[in-house]
Amino acid sequence: MASSEALHPTRTAPTASRPKALHVSLWAVQVLLALAFGMAGLMKSTQPIAELAEKMVWPGVLPAALVRFIGVSELLGAIGLILPSATRVKPGLTVLAALGLTTVMLLAIVFHISRGEFGNLIFNVVLGALAAFVAWGRAKKAPIAPRV
Repeated sequence: MASSEALHPTRTAPTASRPKALHVSLWAVQVLLALAFGMAGLMKSTQPIAELAEKMVWPGVLPAALVRFIGVSELLGAIGLILPSATRVKPGLTVLAALGLTTVMLLAIVFHISRGEFGNLIFNVVLGALAAFVAWGRAKKAPIAPRV
């Protein structure tokens, strides 16, 4: 009897390239998110609140300590997206960092909707979705094995 591949030439057998493509895609997203959250976190945690309020209105209406907390959280999340996976020391922390950043973006969405600031929501939605993708991918589909 002929094999099923011979009968269905358009059907491809599972290959190792699919998991590798997902792994590469996850790394690309991790690096992009780390850059975005790292820059935003550094800015929010170091620049004077008055300067931040000129660029983005919302830092002027929140307590300075909360703005700094958000900035430090984003900065630590950015580090958590890369360092544990790159070193393979506790790579599960990358999943937690991605979940944390997803949470930050969900809270940002709620905050901006409550203030009627719909213009910037697309950034929060996209960054949150990408962070959720990293959390899912590194937890379920392409986890990084810890160093033994």
